[in-house]
Amino acid sequence: MKHRAFGSTGIQVSEIIFGAGAVGGILVYKDDATKRDAIRRAFAGGINWVDTAAAYGNGKSEESLGWLLPESGATPYLSTKFQLDVENLNDIPAQIEERLMTSLARLKRTAVDVLQLHNRIGTKPGGRVMTVEQILGKNGVADGLDRLREKGLIKYRGITALGEAASVCEVIRSKRFDSAQVYYNLLNPSAGRSMPKAWTGQNLGGIIEACKSNGVAVMAIRIFAAGIIATDERTGRESMLTTDTTLAEEQRKAKAVFDATGSNHGTRAQVALRFVLSNPDVSCAIIGSAELQHVDEALQAAAMGPLPADVLARLDALYGSDFGRV
Repeated sequence: MKHRAFGSTGIQVSEIIFGAGAVGGILVYKDDATKRDAIRRAFAGGINWVDTAAAYGNGKSEESLGWLLPESGATPYLSTKFQLDVENLNDIPAQIEERLMTSLARLKRTAVDVLQLHNRIGTKPGGRVMTVEQILGKNGVADGLDRLREKGLIKYRGITALGEAASVCEVIRSKRFDSAQVYYNLLNPSAGRSMPKAWTGQNLGGIIEACKSNGVAVMAIRIFAAGIIATDERTGRESMLTTDTTLAEEQRKAKAVFDATGSNHGTRAQVALRFVLSNPDVSCAIIGSAELQHVDEALQAAAMGPLPADVLARLDALYGSDFGRV
């Protein structure tokens, strides 16, 4: 397993990290023996980070890790996330601390390495969206996380870089955060590159460059697009995190990608992971797994390394043609 710098923190993180989310769901929906085996395989393969969130399975993911990690005997880095009630922001720091203490109780820990804001970022507050001012202003999210760090409850501060790209970049440029979970995959790599005019989808342009310029670690999320890239089988847990797209459109683009790349570079999931690892500005790719073999598959893909230059060139041409649409 290769390692990469985690922003400017000094941490060396495995190129792929274990995602304990609800879309893959292996730590939420599977039996204890499967959960135990999944964690064992991940650590045996060199993975040194687990990423979870309070929202994953309504706390079930954190609860599973609360017994799995001590039992494993391993000491991986651990990150979790909190989501704030945008309609009730009278005391943001207090609300963050309350959320964290609940997560720590489930995790059976006294601290986590990274605590991340799970809300989206934009110009109009409401729903799950918080504004830049609510995040960076006095007694906002950044101040709340600083206080938790001073108390020794967290080491680093993170955001989920979803919402409006300009607002996300403004938060990143503040240098108040150490990491960002960035939407980046074969179907929408806009966070890390300029997209041709013909390409369609939510443009997240500038986010990875902002992270690079400000020493913020890039944790690539949804590298399988909720499983749409990895398989044609649907679980019903697929959800769109970006705008200007649909499930049908994502499926059409996935077919076009694999028509262009061929079948000589691994499984669909392996091609997806190798694509993300082809970007040196990505600190790590978060893999979600539904079955044990998915963990093995990801470890094998990491060993294969980035995609060849000719395959990346074919993808460039595909983006310029809007995935073959006429």
